[in-house]
Amino acid sequence: MAKVSFYLFEKSPERQVESTCRLCRKILKQPERIWLYCADSELQQQLDERLWSFDPSSFIPHGIDQESATICISSHLPEQSDWIVFNFNNQALEQIDKFSHIIEIIENNESAKQLGREKFKQYRRLGIEPRTFKL
Repeated sequence: MAKVSFYLFEKSPERQVESTCRLCRKILKQPERIWLYCADSELQQQLDERLWSFDPSSFIPHGIDQESATICISSHLPEQSDWIVFNFNNQALEQIDKFSHIIEIIENNESAKQLGREKFKQYRRLGIEPRTFKL
């Protein structure tokens, strides 16, 4: 069964895109593949641009709809199950058995927190007890 982790920004004003880049860099120290599931084309563009410039000392390999890339930014979910999925959509992922780890990043604003609470409840209804990391 998949792990689900919520990263909740309570004090930090850090943006979702920034924290995604930091987490991707950290995760990639292990041989993992990351899928950034995002239907919003504007957010896809922000993620793409930030991954290019986030770390001046090392490039984070990625691409939009490039399934061969270490990090794939896409509006659809992957076919294979060997991905860590960052969920940027408004619903919890129902396909919890399909992925090794699902990550939800909740920014420090009321609408994001409300959406996060709804997703948290959805995962619980699916039988998952999400872990929460407060930042």
